[in-house]
Amino acid sequence: MMIKGVFKSVLCRLMVSVCMAFAPQCMQAANPFLPLWEYIPDGEPYVFEDPDRPGKYRVYVYGSHDILLKAYCGRDQVVWSAPVEDLNSWRYDGVVFESRLDRDGNSLNADGVGDVLFAPDVTVRTDENGKKRYYLYPNNQAGGRNGMIAVADRPDGPFRVTNWSAADARKTDGVLRFDPAVFVDDDGRVYGYWGFRKSYGAELDPKTMATVKPGTEVVEDMVSNLDQDGVFRFFEASSMRKIKDKYVFIYSRMTADGDFGMGVSNYTLAYAYSNSPLGPFTYGGTIIDGRAREKGTDGNVRPTAHPGGNTHGSIVEVNGQWYVVYHRQCGLDEYSRQAMVAPIDVKVTADRVTISEAEYTSEGFETGGLNPFTTYPAGIACYYTGPRRATAKYPVFTFSGSYPQPVRIAYDGKANPYDLAINRSPLVNNTAGSVVGYKYYNMSLAKGKKGLSLCLSLIPGGVDGEIEIRIDAPDGPKVGGISLSKSQPATLTEMAADVPAVSKLKGKHALYLVFKSSTKDKSICEIETLRFKAAR
Repeated sequence: MMIKGVFKSVLCRLMVSVCMAFAPQCMQAANPFLPLWEYIPDGEPYVFEDPDRPGKYRVYVYGSHDILLKAYCGRDQVVWSAPVEDLNSWRYDGVVFESRLDRDGNSLNADGVGDVLFAPDVTVRTDENGKKRYYLYPNNQAGGRNGMIAVADRPDGPFRVTNWSAADARKTDGVLRFDPAVFVDDDGRVYGYWGFRKSYGAELDPKTMATVKPGTEVVEDMVSNLDQDGVFRFFEASSMRKIKDKYVFIYSRMTADGDFGMGVSNYTLAYAYSNSPLGPFTYGGTIIDGRAREKGTDGNVRPTAHPGGNTHGSIVEVNGQWYVVYHRQCGLDEYSRQAMVAPIDVKVTADRVTISEAEYTSEGFETGGLNPFTTYPAGIACYYTGPRRATAKYPVFTFSGSYPQPVRIAYDGKANPYDLAINRSPLVNNTAGSVVGYKYYNMSLAKGKKGLSLCLSLIPGGVDGEIEIRIDAPDGPKVGGISLSKSQPATLTEMAADVPAVSKLKGKHALYLVFKSSTKDKSICEIETLRFKAAR
């Protein structure tokens, strides 16, 4: 079974490497930084040694897998990774875990369908012989199996369950529950964290990696929850990192009404820090706000992307730069969540940890700015106004303006759904008054170029309208425009606008598309891709 799993993992990597050779457009790592058909929320990023290249390291992202379409997550968990020296080259490492069989190899469920797996975590221990063992906590949602753990000799699996109950072949032993996080300290002691609306922490027995260490107790309300006094307002998504001598607890925080001048939301990641793995903790602040909140010219703060949803993630240091990995919602519900990333600054002093709040952008790992001459899917937009939550149909959204539409590849649980030649997410519902933004382009790459134009691959919507092209702000300088006619056929076409003023810019600038039309509530067009082009 193990040999079969290893062969499958190697074969998947080979297939993806071949696909990438013929699909260079997938090599970019703008936000979302994985292919746009891949929906990996709850990302936990780690730097581990590459088992195939000793002495070399890769960033591995473990998360849940939104493939159920009408519900959260899925019944398998997959891993993506990239070499630390090239964070634009992400590789699909295959399915690393499925929960389908019990301790004796029989089907866990009468229908043969595996368990739903929520947000996982991974940790690594090195034994006295120097052998590394990787432990996956898949966050199994089936009763009696919530504390499941699995182990592998490689960070990309395959992982096998190790804590089956001796008393019941279909249950597992362990204390960890919702959104587990596990941390191995420098001295080899192991700590676990979990909770939904109430935070828990405990020292774990290193012999089991799942049960509470004898002689210790579970710490309840490790940080304050929504029903208690305190600024933490813990909701879910526990994650632990150690930075120098400080313990940094990352979690999803439910904001209070009025925080940041906005309403209640659990679309933010926050952090707390301590001198001890189990506290007491000091609140640090917000790391990322998935609403992409922004103060308008009227002084009011508003969301400029999806107005709500959930998020889950953590932080990682790569080559001296810290990043936060989180997820965004895509489309009209919370079941197509995509992995996002942003650089952050982390500073540790004797008495505190300071983490800068990240900006929600389209850059992803392309932190020097998007290349104007690369063809990007329109769905990497980080700014789209007009959204409103449909309160009667939570977690479904309605939009009065633009939004990125999910694109699914057929997946029946058997066929391999991964095709790197497909990487699209059209921008739809581009009604009059909608604004779409991309932060940020490196316009220094276009400086001095002659005959510069912005090309949009789009499908006309059958109405008269205009797409204004603006720089730096939705009401910033207009540098060009594209006119559409109701007589244009609804077929994919490329339209271009001369933007000579852009060739005079340098540095990073935001690009905005503002949709104008006398026809209300009807999309002017759907946009597939955008790129700049120069005559020379």
